[in-house]
Amino acid sequence: MAKNKDIKTNAMRILEKNKIEYTHYTYECEEFIDGLQIADMLGLSYEKVYKTLVTLGSGKNYFVFVIPIAKELDLKKAAKAVGEKSVQMIHVKDIVDVTGYIRGGCTAIGMKKQYVTKVDISAERLEKVIVSGGRLGSQMELAPADLLKAAHAQYADITID
Repeated sequence: MAKNKDIKTNAMRILEKNKIEYTHYTYECEEFIDGLQIADMLGLSYEKVYKTLVTLGSGKNYFVFVIPIAKELDLKKAAKAVGEKSVQMIHVKDIVDVTGYIRGGCTAIGMKKQYVTKVDISAERLEKVIVSGGRLGSQMELAPADLLKAAHAQYADITID
């Protein structure tokens, strides 16, 4: 769990520009592994680690959802939260084109475009959350309110109970 200042991602630069404190964790990773495995590797609580999911709404707009790694996105709740009839997950092959990040390194902070972003309401009660640092092998820990600020996001109830 090294703090590594040499390899700044776009997300880290945005946090620093906004004077948002974060802790950077790195781990060895050559290809995509899921958030549960990452949490296990770093000895982190599943409750604190969040994944970033990107969807396409029925109106052809993209939406970003940040949810706990052990939970599933409720597509009906997600659609309602962003005022769409429906949303569906985008294809893995489209992640880089839509977000500028690769699968496993996607974070809601600093995407190519600013999309409507919702963070699961469960984050509100936590002191810190951990999200991707913007590349494989990188995680950032920060206050949920700071995640909202940096990602221009709002809280919403968006996971399956």
